[in-house]
This record gives sequence, structure tokens and C-alpha cells, in this order.
Amino acid sequence: MKFSELIPLSAALINFGLTVFVFSRDHRSVLNRVYLLWGVSITVWNFGVFMLFSIPEGEQYRATALFWARFLQFGVIFLPISLFHLCLLITRSPPLKPLFVLYGLQGVLALSNCTGFFVAGVHHTGYAYYSQAGLGFWIFAAAYIFLTMATMVLLVRKQRALPPLQRARVRSLLWACGILIFFGNNDILPILGIYHYPGTNAPIYPFGSGAAIIYGIIVGYSVLQHQLLDVHVTLGRLAARFVRLVFFLLIGLSLLLVLKTFSPEQFKPFAFYGCLGVLLVSAAIASNLFPRLFGVGGDALERRILGDRFEYHDKIQGFIQSIPWYADVNLLLEDFNDLLVKTIKVRSYQIILLEEASRVFSLFRSFPEGPPMQFPDIHLDSPIFEYFRNSKLGYLTFDPGSALRGETSQERAARQQLRQFNPRFCLPFLAGDDPFGILLMGEKTSDEPYTPHDLHLLSLLVKNLSLIINQIRLKKQVLVAEELELIGRMSRGMAHDLNNLLTPVSTLLQLLRDNLLDPSKSEELLPVTLRNVSTMQSYIREALFFSQNHTPRLEPGRLDQVIQKAVATAEPALKRKEMDLVVSAPGDVIVEMDSVLIQRLVANLLSNAIDASPPQSTIRVELQRLARTEAHRDWLRIKIMDEGEGIKREHLKRILKPYFTTKDRGDETRGFGLGLAICRQIVHLHGGNLNIASEERKGTTVQVDLPSRQINRHAPAVALSHS
Repeated sequence: MKFSELIPLSAALINFGLTVFVFSRDHRSVLNRVYLLWGVSITVWNFGVFMLFSIPEGEQYRATALFWARFLQFGVIFLPISLFHLCLLITRSPPLKPLFVLYGLQGVLALSNCTGFFVAGVHHTGYAYYSQAGLGFWIFAAAYIFLTMATMVLLVRKQRALPPLQRARVRSLLWACGILIFFGNNDILPILGIYHYPGTNAPIYPFGSGAAIIYGIIVGYSVLQHQLLDVHVTLGRLAARFVRLVFFLLIGLSLLLVLKTFSPEQFKPFAFYGCLGVLLVSAAIASNLFPRLFGVGGDALERRILGDRFEYHDKIQGFIQSIPWYADVNLLLEDFNDLLVKTIKVRSYQIILLEEASRVFSLFRSFPEGPPMQFPDIHLDSPIFEYFRNSKLGYLTFDPGSALRGETSQERAARQQLRQFNPRFCLPFLAGDDPFGILLMGEKTSDEPYTPHDLHLLSLLVKNLSLIINQIRLKKQVLVAEELELIGRMSRGMAHDLNNLLTPVSTLLQLLRDNLLDPSKSEELLPVTLRNVSTMQSYIREALFFSQNHTPRLEPGRLDQVIQKAVATAEPALKRKEMDLVVSAPGDVIVEMDSVLIQRLVANLLSNAIDASPPQSTIRVELQRLARTEAHRDWLRIKIMDEGEGIKREHLKRILKPYFTTKDRGDETRGFGLGLAICRQIVHLHGGNLNIASEERKGTTVQVDLPSRQINRHAPAVALSHS
């Protein structure tokens, strides 16, 4: 295979692959459809050149050469018009009315290509067959000159006036098209009867096909780096490695083609492709086994070619994945601030959210940090929120060059409303379809444009932020509702309890005031009054204990002895109900604890078990050592089991909540709903766990797990009122 054959074949393969890739991204896009026509045209042209150059000289091959000469001209005919149309779309220029006329002219020329009107014949130049121009070809040449000049003028003028994002796209396309047009003219020379370069004996080489290779590389770079054609490319590590290997392969191919030019006899097809394959396989193996083998020097060129968006986008995607784990809005927005300022490197941003209390939109967070502000002119019916509700888009751009469609009146009103913030993009915070805030993004500090993939990730990021912020807000609303319910339940319970307990006290005092107290009545009222006063004092002590902060006095002590002391306090109640209590506890169990609190814990649990158990039943208390799961401490389990009626399933979910009780009798045995809540707090102060298992008519088991020692000797004070 000759060097002159390899160039057009490589150009055909590269551009065909790029065309298929671009069209597959969005086959409904007009831009991608026009690019499909352009890519197919350039592929047909180069593949026709490859076939034409591979035909040997001879009269018997002339008919075959004529077929391929006309075949490649089908691609050539549609190249200038499709390129001009493509540039109109990329620069977002208004469509030209004569465009369809030009397409019609090229279509007529394509039909004439089937006759001798366009290609009169073929001739061999000594190294390859070339077409002989007919009259139609000269008409095409005039159209070609007009369209190529119009294309270059359009690109030069537009790239000066466009914003940075569009300017970067157009500049790369300008270079690619300029190279292709300049060297494409080179391939027309043999058709015009010029077989050697003027003043030399050097034959005309198909540099136009070589320029098509360069064109494919530049467009591929622009798709990757500048999102040319609005193709969104997300590169993971494997894809990035593949791109690097492709560049390595192209460099190796170019060098081998140069060597083949100077020493064609030394490079037979097997040797040529074998060398290329060895280069590729060696690069793939070296990149896996020795990733730092080529680590000398900087990576400025690689970042220029591939961009630094692999790590950049990885950080954004990693933050998106971590969002569901946040439970605090302030912490979430602190990390979000770091992402915007340190990773994306925005020059400014503002988060404006709807305050739930005042129902006014306020500045929630900003960079640079500004004073708190309210924006009464922004409300749920504002143009900005109407725009997001109607368009269902993920962002609003304030850069006209990035807009993909004409500006509507609603879009214009939304931009005007937020013009004071000087944003680059606005993204909505949504709860379902209802907005509750906006994120305003400023320019990057590097003045680099936001790519479409940047905006896709930012839209996804804000959508996830909206979900979590809304969930956290709803949780706070539920907590507030629960606190209000708790206060109401507490108020009702305390009012009912204290009113019942104060009734005999009030009666006694009124009788004493009016000197109506009969000695026989005093013997009846006085014990009840004293008992009720004692009950109220107990009620107040429990309420104070529950509402205060406590720091336990942790000291080593014998847990089995503390349990025995608690059992001793329960003896009177056990005797009244003729109940048995069986204790199973190993001796000399040393635990770091506040013995007073632990004794109160066990006593409260025993009191509950006695109240819930029928007369003449048995309560069992067991102290067990659990299997060791930690190197520096053991765990102990206290189990208190009764044979009572058990706890209803719906009550089990609420049994540990303050002021919830099922003891509704009105004497001293009436519960206040604080006992189990206090027990849970005592257990948590010691770093343990409390669990209750119960089944109706089968009794209840309370299980307390305590560590033998505290990891932190100085346990912090715990606000019991926040249980």
C-alpha cells in the first residue's frame, strides 16, 4: 500500500468515526443532521480517493477508475454547502433564504455527475488516476469559491463578537476549516491539468486528505474541550486513558507515514501496521504497569488537550453522591460553598431561599459574604419562577451566546428581575414542582466559560440539594410539631394531675379557714393531703431531673451490689402483691458508673415491672456478661422480666417518650410519663442502650446494655430536656 493511499483511507476512517459519534449524541438535532451530511461527504470524498489511488494503470482499469472518480465527486459536491450551513448553525447566525437554492444547485450538479457533464473522464498522472473536469465541474468551482470565502468571512467576523464559550468553539472550527480548504485546493490541481508543483518535479500529493485527518483531530479536540456542536462528553478514567492512547496512536501514525514517505520499500503493509500495533500495545501495557514511567515534565499540554475536567467533575459528582448523608443544612451549605469557591472557582454566588416564618425571600448565603437582606419584590409568582414552572428547564442563562433558542418575553422579564445580581446562570431550588429558592452563579475567577456539561452537573447538584434541604426542613417541621404536641400533652397531664392532687389539700385548707374541720374528718383528710403533697413533690423532682443537664459521677463500682440495693427498695411493693423476685447476678462485676443513677434506673424498672405484674407472680433480674467485641472494655446486660399483661404494639412506639403513660389511676400510683424517659437518659449518659420487648399477655422484658468503662472519662453534660 502506497503512502498516497494511506492518507485518504486514514482520513475516511477518522471522519466517519467522528461523524457517527456526533450524530449518535442527538439524531434529532438539526445541527447534528447537517454535520452528518458534512461528515458523510468528507468520508465519501476520501474513501473515493483511496480507491482511485489503489487502481493500477491500464486501459482495462479505466472504467473502474471513472466509477470511483465520480463516486468521490458526490462527496466533493456537497462539502462546501454543508460546511457553510454547519458554520451558520454553530455561530447561531440567522438562516439565509438562498440556502435552499444553493442546496438545489448542488443537487443538480450531483445528478449531472452521473454523466460526462461533470466528470468528462479520467487520466493517469504517473502515480494515480485523477478526474478530468467537465463543464459542470467549472460551475461547481465557482460555487465552491463563493461558499468557501463566505464560510471563512462568516467565521472570522462571528468569532470576534461572540462571548468566550462560543468564541472558543468558532476559533477551533476556523482553524480546522481553514486548513481543510487551503489544502483541499491542492487536490483540485491535477483535475485542472496541473500534475507537478510549479517550478519542481514533485508530484501533487493528496494533502487535502491529510488536512482532513487534521480536521478530524481538531474537531475531536473541540468536541472534548469546547463542547463543539453542543456534544456533552463525560470522561471517566478509562475514557481518559482511551483518549490518551488515541493521541499516542495518531502521533505514531504520523511519524510512520513520514518514514514511509522517505523509505517506501522498507515499509510493506505488514511491517507498517505491525509497527503501529506494537506502539499501541506497548503504550497500553506501560500505562497500566508503569503509570509514572512518562512522568517527567509538566502536564500543561495534556491539560490543554484533554482539559482538567476529569478531577473537576469527579469532585462535583462525589459531592452529589454524598448529599443524602447530610442532616444539617448549615453543614451542607458550608461544604457546598467550598465546592463552588475552591473547586468550581466561582467569583460570586448567591443563595436566595423562602423564609418559612416570614414567607419572604431572603439572602441565605453568598460569596463574597454579604449582610442579610430580604427581597420582597421576589415572590412565588415572579417571572423567574413562572419561567422555571413553564419551561421545566434546569437553569436560566444570562449569557445570550449560550442560549439555544430565541428569547421569550417571560425569559426576558426573568432576566430583568435578577439583573441587579449580575449573575451568569440562575438555577432553581424546587420542592416537587414548587420553587422555594434560587442559586445565582457568577463568572469563574479564571474567566473560563461554563461548558454544557458544567451546567448539567450544576443542575443535577442543585436538584439534589433541593431534595435534601426540603427533607431537612420537613424534619424540622415534624420536630416542632412533636415538641408542641409534647408541651400540650405535658400541660394537660400536669394540669389534670395537679388539680386532682390539690383537691383534698384545698378542701382541708378551706375547712381549717372556716373552723369547720371535725376531728373525725381530720383523721381522714390529713393522711390523704400529706400523701398528695408527697406525690406532688415527687412529680416536681422527676420533672426537674428530666429538664436539667446532668454530668454523671463516673467511678468504678460493683454493679451486682447496686442491683441488690435497688431490689431492697422494691421489697415493700413486692410484699404488698405477694410477688417473688429472683436475682441472678455474678459477683464482683466492676463497672465505671454513677451508682446513684444506676440504682435509680434499676429501681424505676423494677417499679414498672411490679405495677404491670399480677399478684403472686415472679419477676426475674439477670446480670450477664456479653461476648467481648472490643479490646479495651466488656459489656454487661441487665434483664428485667415480668409476667404481666405486656404492652400493646401501638404503645411500644411511644413508651419512651416523655409524659406518655398508661397508668391512669388518680392516686399516688398514677404515672407521670417520665420514668422510662429518665431511664433512657441515664442509660445514654453511661454510653449504653435500652431496649424493651413485649407481647400482650406474655409479659415484658427490659434490657439494659452498659459498657464496663467509658471511653471518655469526663462524660459531657447531656440536656435531658432534648431527649
